[in-house]
Amino acid sequence: MTGDVEIRPAELADYDDVVAFASDTWADRREDGDYIPQVFEEWVETDGPEQRTLVADTGHDVAAVAQFVLLSEHEAWAQGMRTNPDYRGRGVGSTLVHAGFDWARERGATVARNMVFSWNVMGLGHSRAVGFEPATEFRWVHPEPDADATPDHEVTADANAAWQFWQDSAARDHLRGLALHTDESWALAELTRERLAAAADRDALAVAQDDAGTRGFAFRSRTFDRDEQTWAEYGVAAGADEAACASVLDAIAADAASVGADRTRVLIPETAATVSDVAVTRTEIGEEPDFVMAADLTADYRA
Repeated sequence: MTGDVEIRPAELADYDDVVAFASDTWADRREDGDYIPQVFEEWVETDGPEQRTLVADTGHDVAAVAQFVLLSEHEAWAQGMRTNPDYRGRGVGSTLVHAGFDWARERGATVARNMVFSWNVMGLGHSRAVGFEPATEFRWVHPEPDADATPDHEVTADANAAWQFWQDSAARDHLRGLALHTDESWALAELTRERLAAAADRDALAVAQDDAGTRGFAFRSRTFDRDEQTWAEYGVAAGADEAACASVLDAIAADAASVGADRTRVLIPETAATVSDVAVTRTEIGEEPDFVMAADLTADYRA
């Protein structure tokens, strides 16, 4: 079957075909359904040197879709990997994803990652089948914006202190050095000193410190509007202990209020210590974790 399929850049004319098989992907799990119908046209219109949306074209309809984005000189992100149910089990999805890997590798990427909801068994199976391996897992937490929130720790915007804490932290080890990207939504990339410095420059970095030194930090990755609400998103929150966790969450609450956010979304490592530290503060915690997978683009992923 795969020999009869052409892998090519997506076009706006593919919209109806893609929507026909992507609209109800998660109908039994999410009230808002799959996001692909909402973003497909924007993806196609913004494709360029650092982004490529691909489809598998059978000559009659679209059999699969996926997008690949370069997040840094060596990191690629894969998203929106969907296969038309009429073509599942025929290798079409693997062929498309490997073409995306080729595109990223030709541009210098050595790793491609993606995100899969932990309940998405089919998505997890597909990711493993095409060459992704488990990397890490995280959870969203949602402190309420609060202009009166007062951390017990001193809060600074010292990017170097945040970087040093991150380098030595259990959070970094668990997350494999990853945090939310500041430009690409729902994407994780390696957190760098430069990204922390940039966050400090735009008043989006909060570092909790006391007499024992730096005890935790968080940075705001972006704000966005959804369903008539403004969200503040934080690339990662990390604390050395329960008290530091509480201060970091208070700092986030105050920062979110300062940018007019109605809601927050904060990435934390999915560990018993971190999740229970947040639970002590009675902060809203997402019901399930999300998984991050990674594919080594220097390997023979077609083997």
